This record gives sequence, C-alpha cells and structure tokens, in this order.
Amino acid sequence: MMELIAAHRRTLADALTQLSAEQWHGASLCAGWTPAHVLAHQTMPFRISEADFMTGMQRCGGDFTKYSDEIAERDSHIPPAELIAVLRENAENPWAPPGGGLAGALSHDVIHGLDGTWLAGLAYEIPVEAMTMALGSITGPLALPDDAVVAVDVQPGAEHTTVFGFPLDGIKVSATDLEWSAGQGDELRGRSRDLLPLLAGRKISRERFSGPGADRTWSLVSELGTVKQ
Repeated sequence: MMELIAAHRRTLADALTQLSAEQWHGASLCAGWTPAHVLAHQTMPFRISEADFMTGMQRCGGDFTKYSDEIAERDSHIPPAELIAVLRENAENPWAPPGGGLAGALSHDVIHGLDGTWLAGLAYEIPVEAMTMALGSITGPLALPDDAVVAVDVQPGAEHTTVFGFPLDGIKVSATDLEWSAGQGDELRGRSRDLLPLLAGRKISRERFSGPGADRTWSLVSELGTVKQ
C-alpha cells in the first residue's frame, strides 16, 4: 500500500509544478479554496506537530474543520514550490487519518489531488488500483473509533450515501474507464476522475455523466440539500 501511496504523491507533485501562478490562486474543486489551500491542507500532517495540532484544536473548540480551514488559509501563502517539496519529501510518510488506515490516506491524497488539478485540466496519471480503492473507500461504511476527529462533511455511518453525504439510494455508480461499480438501481456512468470528486460532494457538471441514474442522482441531490456542491 505504501508503494502505491508514495508513487501517487510523487506523480501528483510533478503535476502540480505545471500550475501557473494564476492557477495556484484560482478556483479548486474545494468550495472557497484555491489549489494552494488544498495543498496546504494535504501537507498539513507532514508540517504540523502533534503538540501544535492539539493546541490548535483546543483553540478551535475541538472543531477540526475550523482548525483545518485556519491552517489552509494561513499556509496557502507558503510558496508553492515549498509545499510541493513537502509533498515529495513525505511520499513515503505512513501518516493515516484517524481510523482510516493507509487506505484512508490514499483516498485523502487522490481526492485532494483531483481537487487541486481538475479545474486546471491537469489529467495526471492515477494508478487504476489507487482510483479503485479511493472509489471503494468513500462508497462503503467507515469503521471509526468513537473519539475519531473528522471533518464535518464526513459521515462515517451514513446509509444510502457516500461518506461525504452524496446520495446513492437506488443508484448504481459505474466507472466507464475501469472495472468498478457500487450500489444497485438506475445506473450513473462517468469517468473515474469525474465520479470520485462528484461522490465526494464536489461540483461536477451533469453533462459529464450518462445513464438512467443521472437524472435521479441530480434530483436526489436537490432534495437532500446537504451535499457540498
């Protein structure tokens, strides 16, 4: 697993060097964040000590999302080359999100890698195994300890949705570029690099998807009203 994580981080680091200064401070798939914010967040575990993390969490009243946003805003001003170097230098760092293990670390990396590059059109190569694992991890239940610290948009015990709250009730999601599907019902088809951010609650154009499940999916999103689009 670590070999897969390390290879993805190095490939992502190479891709990020292609972003222009304007793109670094433009939009990302994370609402309100630029690619600089995304990479600052993604490298946060490698740059923030445990003591500083605990102090920050106390200052933010135990609200991880508030603390994470604070760090992303502050550290988005670090020169991009420095953040990319941190990502590259920590390619083999075994950090994992609480309760998520290395599979959770891989999903975190792949999702945020797309967050920072998708709108810029940087279609860097994501290994099939990495993409398949990331898709599987967010469409299946998370087994987290009671005291796990997670972002507010993560719903470990949610039913009929992804762990990010994207509706899956009566929907079969299928990737058109690799052998992967999840769920049962009307089929929603799309490229894996479009499906993953969509299922993670990012705003992806309806036109990128096909199948009888597409209309149902967008109807459910509208009804749910909680998906971070």
